[in-house]
Amino acid sequence: MLRELIHLFYPRLCIACNGNLLHNETFLCTGCLFHLPQTHFHTLPENPIAKTFWGRLPVQHAMAFLFFKKGNSVQHILHEIKYKNNTDLAQFIGRYYGSILKQNMLHWDAVAAIPLHKSKLKKRGYNQSGLIAKGLAEALGVEDISNSLLRLKATETQTRKHRFERWENVEEVFMLDEPALFEGKHVLLVDDVITTGATLEACGKAILAAPGTTLSVACIAYANT
Repeated sequence: MLRELIHLFYPRLCIACNGNLLHNETFLCTGCLFHLPQTHFHTLPENPIAKTFWGRLPVQHAMAFLFFKKGNSVQHILHEIKYKNNTDLAQFIGRYYGSILKQNMLHWDAVAAIPLHKSKLKKRGYNQSGLIAKGLAEALGVEDISNSLLRLKATETQTRKHRFERWENVEEVFMLDEPALFEGKHVLLVDDVITTGATLEACGKAILAAPGTTLSVACIAYANT
């Protein structure tokens, strides 16, 4: 009864369309969830993200869950996660994507997220990619070893940089705190958005330095720039 009264005065709204959520809906209404612009890149070995890493980084799978376009539902979701402290939404999206990957019989030994530098983590309070990775790990039933990835420098934002500038900005930025956790494992490296792939490439190289490690990459959104 109390919950119904709370929802009467403070209705639960869909992140994407701002419509009222039903009792069995979380964050996104059924309609918006169904119409999310999925890439289905996990079913396409030679997808645009995979091609991004050809000759740059040896990845087994390269995927993104959704297409990002300015003003679409994916932008609303990412904005809610990154700037409105909606940490539960980040884990929800990770779990949802993870369940899709698991249904398609894709498997990894561990999941790790692109880390934030400690100064940025302190300022923001959380790493959105880490929360997404946590949700993915839960759905896939694998270990989350994100805490063993370190970002050594507080790099500038990548948003307005050109391709080569993005690569220079993250060169030699990442290291493994506990390399033994990565050794001999197929690791799924997770970020929120991919554009040029420079950050994933730099971090992926640090992971592949561990003996016997293989790598895949996954993001929530693909921004075709």
